[in-house]
Amino acid sequence: MIPYYPIRSPLSQMSEERMDRYISLLQEILGEPLQKISLEAYLEESFAMLYVASGGSEGYFLAFAEQLKGRHCYILTSGESNSLAASMEILSYLRKHGGSGEILHGDIQEVSGQIRMLRQVHHARSWLRGKRLGCIGTPSDWLIASNYAPEKVMDQLGLGFVSVPMEELVAEIKKNTYEENEYTDLFRRQNFDAGEVEKALAVYGAFDRIVRRYDLCGVSVRCFDLLDSVHTTGCLGLSILNSLGVYGGCEGDMPTLLSMAIIGSITGEPLFMCNPSRFDTKAGKAVFAHCTVPVNMLRDFCLNTHFESGIGAAVQGTFAEEDCTIFKCEGDLSRYFVQEGHILESSFSDMLCRTQVHVSLPDFTYYLTEPINNHHVLCRGRHAEAVNAFFRLLKQA
Repeated sequence: MIPYYPIRSPLSQMSEERMDRYISLLQEILGEPLQKISLEAYLEESFAMLYVASGGSEGYFLAFAEQLKGRHCYILTSGESNSLAASMEILSYLRKHGGSGEILHGDIQEVSGQIRMLRQVHHARSWLRGKRLGCIGTPSDWLIASNYAPEKVMDQLGLGFVSVPMEELVAEIKKNTYEENEYTDLFRRQNFDAGEVEKALAVYGAFDRIVRRYDLCGVSVRCFDLLDSVHTTGCLGLSILNSLGVYGGCEGDMPTLLSMAIIGSITGEPLFMCNPSRFDTKAGKAVFAHCTVPVNMLRDFCLNTHFESGIGAAVQGTFAEEDCTIFKCEGDLSRYFVQEGHILESSFSDMLCRTQVHVSLPDFTYYLTEPINNHHVLCRGRHAEAVNAFFRLLKQA
């Protein structure tokens, strides 16, 4: 159910029946009901539309405009009976009086898509509130610019952070146990050293227990410490977490884990935490690579060793050709980057992390002049509009 509050001038030539007909068409395309609500209910809803059905509605809007302070208003127009003109006047008033909003207008298919996307963004914002991200150990020493600000993130998103000692993870790994699922079974069936797979799955079991113990929606680990302490890596464990919808990041990189939580909650897509590894700016192509890709976003895969150490087990995956989105935000939410591209192919070089994906991108200026650290997040589909809407909403909170 998507709520809306309608206003229109009684002098308008637009009848109640015609006003409802537009809503009915939207409902048909959306595949779910739009429900007319009272002003009181509209003011309580986190996501609801103000349906300006006709010109002459401006005075009716003024009667409750003071109550909209702090609210980002989504103004729906029908494109008839001067509804767009009235909506523009109303939005101008909002902006001049410290408010904000946007007009939903255009082809009915386009408007339906906007409504669906905006509701998704609001759902993401609500879902994140009260969730927690964990950092096992401390961030890796080379993350010299990857700072994060827990207080600011809590204030703006209601998302908390938990620190877990590395010793706790190592103790859990040494239990050598894990709960089986479709991914543990899938990895055991690969043509790879069975002993190394079992060691990697013991790391997954440790991650899983820590995630449950601290009620985390995501976790990042200072993974290179595992090379000496347990003689394996966290690659497979993080891949499984990501495949199961728990955000899993490596190197204790909390800004990237935060980025994963944001775009993951918006899109519902599995996510690839990766490094921009090579650019061909003339051809408009980039290579992104890492060792922790979730297998449920791949066309196929095999197992290989961890790139830097040559030990353990990591996923070497192949992507299907499709659209994608690259995203990253600062650890204090002060800045973000989003860009849509197209996955071209996957290849393999023994000089890069094991999963390597070639992406066609329109521009490289950001990466070469003002990047937000090294790791970025790749997901399938085109989601720039939704990410921009999320940060517009965040700005108005």
